Amino acid sequence: MKSRTFEIRIEGFTPRTGAPLMISPKYVFSALATFSLLALGSLASAQEKSQPFYIGTYTSGDSQGIYLSSLNLEDGSLAQPTLAAELENPSFLAINGASDHLYAVGEVSNFKDKASGAVSAFAINEDGTLKLLNQEASGGRGPCHILLGPDEKTALVANYGGGSFTSLPLTEDGKLQPAASVMQQTGSSVDKSRQQGPHAHGMYLVPGTKLALGVDLGVDKVMIYDVTDEGELKTHDPAYIAITPGSGPRHLATNKTGDKVYVLNEMASTVDVFQFDPTTGKSEHLQKLSTLPEDFEGNNTTAEIFLHPNGKWLYCSNRGHNSLAVFSVDQKSGKLTFVEHASSMGETPRSFQIAPQGKHLLIANQNSSNIVVYEINQENGTLTSNGYQIDVPNPCCIDFRFD
Repeated sequence: MKSRTFEIRIEGFTPRTGAPLMISPKYVFSALATFSLLALGSLASAQEKSQPFYIGTYTSGDSQGIYLSSLNLEDGSLAQPTLAAELENPSFLAINGASDHLYAVGEVSNFKDKASGAVSAFAINEDGTLKLLNQEASGGRGPCHILLGPDEKTALVANYGGGSFTSLPLTEDGKLQPAASVMQQTGSSVDKSRQQGPHAHGMYLVPGTKLALGVDLGVDKVMIYDVTDEGELKTHDPAYIAITPGSGPRHLATNKTGDKVYVLNEMASTVDVFQFDPTTGKSEHLQKLSTLPEDFEGNNTTAEIFLHPNGKWLYCSNRGHNSLAVFSVDQKSGKLTFVEHASSMGETPRSFQIAPQGKHLLIANQNSSNIVVYEINQENGTLTSNGYQIDVPNPCCIDFRFD
């Protein structure tokens, strides 16, 4: 075997021609330190260009649970998804502010021989995989939405099948405790095929307050709750925001000051705008707009709604028309003006998410099992596909992780 020679150049050291190569340890350490700094710099640079996110799915098909991918912030490409944790029907996710814990609902009807869904707490490992900490009953069948309450001391859950809103206190190390309160809804509304009883569909916080808004599709109301320091839900006065009968409210968004509430109605394919007083909970209806083109004649249900981080644009997803409706937001009145419909480039856009930097929007198409990337025009909020997408089985939730 032929021997190989390597030329080693170290700044500040020049060996004498023909002399044995003897390097002082200080030069070795200096070289290694320089190499390490360069490597760490490259790693940090790569991390700054990448925004990781988790994907909740339905596991009735090929999915195994929660997946992890990342968005390249420079070219808008996506990393191939990898399995972060196995879990049955993790249809909605919530990540804490420190990005070291993730919480997921398990949208099932039976958990530990109870008529309830599941809620799971995970620790986020350094490589992005998830370590299960514990699980608790959700307080009702078919939980479909979760978020963290004031000061991230409580997990708030909406149980669609059971028609209830639940609060589960969290321990200091991120684990779930048994439910502190289960607010069982009652009543019905005009559409007896879908509104024969309550169907809790989402929970949201009013910024700067301890008020939680619970959206109920079955009774056409947005419930108003006070979240106590002990993690309990208490009915507020007034107790709810009334929605036009038959609308079927699903999700909502608030502006940063909490004085505007945008309610997305699944059944009517409309969005309602309310003036809201965060100190009293009183509301006033300002506007109702369709999320569909005037000439659309097919079947459609809406799914997700988000305000852009700058508060200037509102986005709503249409399942059936398979599009995102884009609206501009008047910064004084809060009222909406239609801008465009953007194709979801897939079937049944159940969910989408805006990247924290506000330049990209990712759409999760549940029935075509793909996630598509759009560039957000920073002047008018319009969407343009950048051509990148990934295949994920039955995606229904996207949540970005802050590093």
